[in-house]
Amino acid sequence: MMENKEKFAFQRINYVLMLVGIAVLMLGFIIMANDSETYGFGFMGLTLGPIVVMLGFITEFFAIMYKPKK
Repeated sequence: MMENKEKFAFQRINYVLMLVGIAVLMLGFIIMANDSETYGFGFMGLTLGPIVVMLGFITEFFAIMYKPKK
């Protein structure tokens, strides 16, 4: 029986990048949640956390669009 690896939409590297992106997203939300200022209006809640979350979404976009060379 011949195996066809082209059956799947993504390859292993895509899934690894997706997991990294999810981890970065979680880190960004944890950073925002741990802001010590009232209602999260400090540097971590308003600046650092959203930047890390945006990096997580960019990583997810890259993971979906990445096509490994053969």
